[in-house]
Amino acid sequence: MGDVLAGNHAVWEFDSDSVLIRFARGMRTPRLFHALGPRRIPLEAVSGVSLAPGKRDTLVLRAVPRLGADPLMEAAAGQLREVCDPYRLVLPGERAPQAAAFADALLARLGPDAAEPAERFLVDVPRPALLKAYDARVGFDGSAITFHWSRTGATSTKWKACDQRYPLSAVTGVEWRSPEGPGGHLRLLLRDATGDPRPDHDLAAAVFGMGYGAVHESLPFAAGVLAAVRGRAAVPSVPHRAGDSGERLHHLSELHSAGLLTDAEYVALRDRFTAESL
Repeated sequence: MGDVLAGNHAVWEFDSDSVLIRFARGMRTPRLFHALGPRRIPLEAVSGVSLAPGKRDTLVLRAVPRLGADPLMEAAAGQLREVCDPYRLVLPGERAPQAAAFADALLARLGPDAAEPAERFLVDVPRPALLKAYDARVGFDGSAITFHWSRTGATSTKWKACDQRYPLSAVTGVEWRSPEGPGGHLRLLLRDATGDPRPDHDLAAAVFGMGYGAVHESLPFAAGVLAAVRGRAAVPSVPHRAGDSGERLHHLSELHSAGLLTDAEYVALRDRFTAESL
């Protein structure tokens, strides 16, 4: 398409296969938009488009993200306030013809699978580095997430347990609860986890508080970790050579120890390989 549509807090530029969203800088622009920076949204990551009247003679154009396509929206899980929705563009009412033309053109380019969940993340997010929560500093180096407990904010349970480090291979997902509501926290979902369900006692969780874990800081961090978890390399195949069952079982044990196989997967494969060697 190659056209540009400017709204109150962003400019959308459409081309043949994506939408480039550039957020405006300024005091009135949500801080989350500043933190995100420019975002390129592939059209295959969009499931629909809506155009509706807004407040005070404005129009609201919204691209509907495809389920499972954007790690930011997956981590947010519907908790973002409307004004912080990065897929929402507010326009002056007099731009209704241009907005309608953009919406129609975008809809015409959506694929036949637009309504189906995406098989993988399609929208990039920056890799996070550090998040300051109320009771911890949470770091991510690309291979592991670390929790360094605060002397003043962490409970005795966390402080006595010392700092924690979780390899990416041990993490299956991320739970983000907005700091703008009660119980705000970031929690890692672990394989075969049996931790305390209370975030202030869970050794894989960091609690938000006044001035700690704001949306523009904690949500991009959660999305970045989630994208890394979903995008990590597939489990390597176990070598299969005749008369080599001992090596296969040893390799299987290494995969299990590294967190690339669950307990159930390990037991099933171990039993199968043992039976094949008999």
